[in-house]
Amino acid sequence: MTIRKPLATARRAHPGTPAPADSDTSGEPVSVSERALSVLDFVAASGRVGLMDVAGALGLPKATASRMCSQLEAQHWLSRDVADRSFSPGPRLLKMALATLERDPRRELRHQVLAELVGEIDETCNLTVLDGLQVRYLDRVETHWPLRTQLEAGSHVPLHATASGKMYLALMPADKRAAVLQHAHFAQLTEFTLTQPEALEKACAQIRIDGYSADIEEFMLGLIGMAVPILDDKGECRATMALHAPTARMKPKDALAALPALRRAAERVRPLLF
Repeated sequence: MTIRKPLATARRAHPGTPAPADSDTSGEPVSVSERALSVLDFVAASGRVGLMDVAGALGLPKATASRMCSQLEAQHWLSRDVADRSFSPGPRLLKMALATLERDPRRELRHQVLAELVGEIDETCNLTVLDGLQVRYLDRVETHWPLRTQLEAGSHVPLHATASGKMYLALMPADKRAAVLQHAHFAQLTEFTLTQPEALEKACAQIRIDGYSADIEEFMLGLIGMAVPILDDKGECRATMALHAPTARMKPKDALAALPALRRAAERVRPLLF
């Protein structure tokens, strides 16, 4: 996303006289809505920023930037981290981003990559994105086998008990992951589900070493999953390429053997996402 030109600071000519409209460097007036969009544009492109970052990048006085960010936070366009007071995309902005991805004309190209991956490994494959504290299937192609788990594109699955979800957890900034692990409620879905923060943190550390994440009957008994990350230009995990299959048909060693195919598909999809 592009950052708009710095905005000029409005000045009052005399007490009681309305301030003139802000202008950009070309002298054209800048509306409040344009200024708000510039803030959202910058935060979306940066991921997480401080108030002074917003003010400096957009040429806004600190008080103006603070007021604008607070208004956007109140409307759920931005989220504020309680620990360091930084701003990140809020639920409304994330929802808009997901809707945009789903209507992206490149969707058919991504779907074709998924279909070819399924043809190669012969099991169901998913393209997922993080949606709040859940994982959302952005796209999905089913295997031809009659024994399979039916989950439509658009479905949500847990963050802590799926291969994709644990990948997002593992690659979150450490402070954000700590907050999620300490405050989120993790349901015990099967006897193998990890629910304790210490166990999940240990699993996340191993995922960062391995470069992949596995779900061995943690989400559903009789189901195995494997996921690899799809990173943006800043190295942030923005999506995952994943497979899942019944344990009656796929063992952990078989899932590991499919990793090269998953990674190739992830590389092919990456330029179709960002």
